[in-house]
Amino acid sequence: MLDEYGVAVPGPVEERLRARLIRDDRQEDLSFALWIPSQGASRLTALLHTPIPPATGDREVHGNASFQPRYFERACREAMASGCGLVFLHSHSFPGWQGMSPDDIEAERRMSGVAQALTGLPLVGLTVASDRTWSARMWTHRGGRTYLPSWCSAVRTVGVGLRADFADSLLPPPSLRPLFLRTVSVWGEEVHADLARLRIGVVGLGSVGAMIVETLGRMGMQRLTLIDFDIVEPHNLDRLVTACQADVGRLKVDVATDRIRQVGTADVIDIRPVPYSVVEGPGYQAALDCDVLFSCVDRPRARHVLNHIAYSHLIPVVDGGIQVRYRTRTFAGVDWQVQTVGVGRTCLECLGAYDPGDVSTEAAGKLEDPSYLNGLPEDHHFKRNENVFPFAANLASLEVLQFVALTTRAAGIEDFGVQRYRYMPGILEQLPPRPCSPDCDRSDSIARGDRDFNLIGRDSGAEKTRMKQSLK
Repeated sequence: MLDEYGVAVPGPVEERLRARLIRDDRQEDLSFALWIPSQGASRLTALLHTPIPPATGDREVHGNASFQPRYFERACREAMASGCGLVFLHSHSFPGWQGMSPDDIEAERRMSGVAQALTGLPLVGLTVASDRTWSARMWTHRGGRTYLPSWCSAVRTVGVGLRADFADSLLPPPSLRPLFLRTVSVWGEEVHADLARLRIGVVGLGSVGAMIVETLGRMGMQRLTLIDFDIVEPHNLDRLVTACQADVGRLKVDVATDRIRQVGTADVIDIRPVPYSVVEGPGYQAALDCDVLFSCVDRPRARHVLNHIAYSHLIPVVDGGIQVRYRTRTFAGVDWQVQTVGVGRTCLECLGAYDPGDVSTEAAGKLEDPSYLNGLPEDHHFKRNENVFPFAANLASLEVLQFVALTTRAAGIEDFGVQRYRYMPGILEQLPPRPCSPDCDRSDSIARGDRDFNLIGRDSGAEKTRMKQSLK
């Protein structure tokens, strides 16, 4: 059920638009752009990707701004030719989240029906304030010739950092409780208010994901989506911080939900447990409702899907993994690595976080086939899933710190790069930056949604787990 609207803009595109619209002479200006839908389980997000700047004579600036019909017609033609929706942007000369004047309402209302009829998508209106705060609405059809604005709860600017401008009327800022004082002292009340209102998704509720969830709850985060199809097994109890003996056999998402309700510090906490794989439709759509995602998965196919979401749907992903090494069945060392991927950053595939060939192997169901696994060498990475609580605890803390840098820029840092902890000799390295490979197509997929391909499918591991539960 659709109950929320939003807009997401790649950082470089937002910079171009802001430079054009916010004028030194404090007059208003305008522009058009194109958008592609990102349809989640409950939120429709407009992915703004291509500006259509005015040509000479297309608009007049006279305190306010107006445009010639030919500019609107050209923008409509470009939207139709590319199969995209139409965005109308203009600026106001004062700060903060902007409402609409009667002239603004009338201008967008007159365009809304034509844009919907020609493109099949609602007109999106955006306003940028003098302090670069964005506000947005979608003009939705209400029957007959009636179109009304549905306000977007937030506008996200997604580059190396993540910024969100919220509509306080739809997502009120949290009350500053005394127990937040030490946390808020690090990044300030305004940043905390924005941080707490992000929809944060955690994909994978194993040892790492469970500790991340607990940390987010204690930090005062209000809106959490938990995605995992698995259940608590007895062998999980030595490292699953959210679970105890009584939770064996329960869904990990339900156990984590109960734990957040016990330890969460926000006045109101909106938790959405999703008992599916992120590869499956319900899990995938739940992920698209999020503003940022934690990747706490140990299989290549889920990482491949999250890598796609980070760029195509403008949802940054904080990812981490652990690799334990053995020599003749004796522990020989362990490394864990954490990175954040998305616009302006190297993707997971190019960082070597997963192998595309392994994605195909998993999609074919071979990781659930005992005969296939038995034929692999004992030291094959498909058979290596060892982990212990201290390793997971350190990785979880590093992932949360990457999230803090991405969203708060505390101390002026928004990107720690790729970090790798080496148990031998006990050091944390920051790996040298490297770009994506020349044949990587991630830059071409930015803000394209699922236009070019769709990664939703069956997950044999999730289906096997649900079958076992149904037989109990």
